[in-house]
Amino acid sequence: MLPEQWNTLKRLIRGEETKVNTALIVDSPWIPPFLNISTAEYLKNPTLHFQSNMKIIREYPEIIFFPGFWVEMGMAAEPSGYGTPVEYYDNQPPTIKHIIEDISEIDRLKQPNPARDGLMPDILKRYKELRPLVRAEGMDINIIAARGPMTLASHLMGVTNFLVGLKTEPELTHRLMKMTTETVIQWLKAQAEVLPEVQGIFVLDDIMGFLCDEDYLEFAHDYFKEIFSLPAELKVLHNDTPNPVSFKYLTDLGIDMFNFSHQVPIPDLRQLVGDKIVLMGNISPLDIMVNGSEEEVYAAANTCIQQNGGNPRFLLSAGGGVSMGTPESTLKGIIRAINDANRE
Repeated sequence: MLPEQWNTLKRLIRGEETKVNTALIVDSPWIPPFLNISTAEYLKNPTLHFQSNMKIIREYPEIIFFPGFWVEMGMAAEPSGYGTPVEYYDNQPPTIKHIIEDISEIDRLKQPNPARDGLMPDILKRYKELRPLVRAEGMDINIIAARGPMTLASHLMGVTNFLVGLKTEPELTHRLMKMTTETVIQWLKAQAEVLPEVQGIFVLDDIMGFLCDEDYLEFAHDYFKEIFSLPAELKVLHNDTPNPVSFKYLTDLGIDMFNFSHQVPIPDLRQLVGDKIVLMGNISPLDIMVNGSEEEVYAAANTCIQQNGGNPRFLLSAGGGVSMGTPESTLKGIIRAINDANRE
């Protein structure tokens, strides 16, 4: 991430930014096909990974590519530490298969060590290789990322099985949540150890958006709060489900920024979360950003800017991550929208 972009994020969370800015969550599903390279080569070749990230940063300096130089192995990093099978492909990120079918099998799971288990050691090695290259360009890797504890649990046993277990075996569900929460914390700490300049954490978890109010408070809130108690200057949560149950509790989590669904109107979300959190969104990532024209993207971006109503804690983005197949015309439409907004 460019130093001025990191400074922009810091001004945003302080409520001091006067311009409209944009950031896009980009990773292995989007970058390789956008640049017409093999996903497999992108993931296994450190030089190609670095050059690819540098190319988009240089060509679109108006956009904050978030979190920046992310070594993202699909959804496989954390669950691979538990021994989940990983399948690789030439032109899409790796996929995983769950390893237990029922929460009663929890004793089969062993707490992983990020330094030795699954793909995590390889990812840490990649960050060590990337760091001097990034620093030589006058940048740092400022933000590290992890899938959240509920998403991790669902990868270990399947979404439906996890949600059924949550209702039928609450004590075992808490055991699993304690285990996955510890994994998330240790994984973030391990990344921070090899990237000492890190100042931000980014946690992605959609499964928290599958819960009712009672279940969120019982099985989710305190575990996420523990993760976000880690020391960091910037704490970001991604949950692009439209379920509003968790929204009123986000301030108590201690997060600074929230990336949310395109199905949630910005004024409604602002009313629930208050003015202390930067809202990061929320153009439709598929209907508009993949399938829309540049003019449709421009119009959707303007709608988001207008719905924000001038609140300084706002970052124009997709309502989620950037989907595979998002074209250059989308980036141009977003850049044109923020440039026009900043001229007004």
